Amino acid sequence: MTFERESVETTKHDLPIEHLARLPSNSRAARLTDTALRVRGTRISLGADSVLGLVPGIGDFASAAVSLVIVNEARRLGVPNDKLVKMLVNVGFDTVAGSVPVLGDVFDVYFKSNRRNLQLVLDHFGLDQANLDRRR
Repeated sequence: MTFERESVETTKHDLPIEHLARLPSNSRAARLTDTALRVRGTRISLGADSVLGLVPGIGDFASAAVSLVIVNEARRLGVPNDKLVKMLVNVGFDTVAGSVPVLGDVFDVYFKSNRRNLQLVLDHFGLDQANLDRRR
């Protein structure tokens, strides 16, 4: 008698393997938008969100659109509604505060909503960044 393997493998976190494979792309998007560039000699990092925020009016809303893609992916992975609401609050706070001229640009350097949101997703599934790095 032979036993066939289930067609859908799952992790110990009840996350199907094919879903786990999508998390690194979310991680890369969060890194690109929040921490892609490091200012030499400091611990300050910035990403596309900070740069797009310099474009009056359009920049912060373009960043919000990218952030909403990450939130939607979390929804598709099965993240519960209470965490999705926290993620939306992070995006909204980042968008509104980031739209304030000059101060908003400084705010964008320090408030990394996409990194926070990625961490909420990873925490939900009991994963950390090292788990994603091993999947590459």
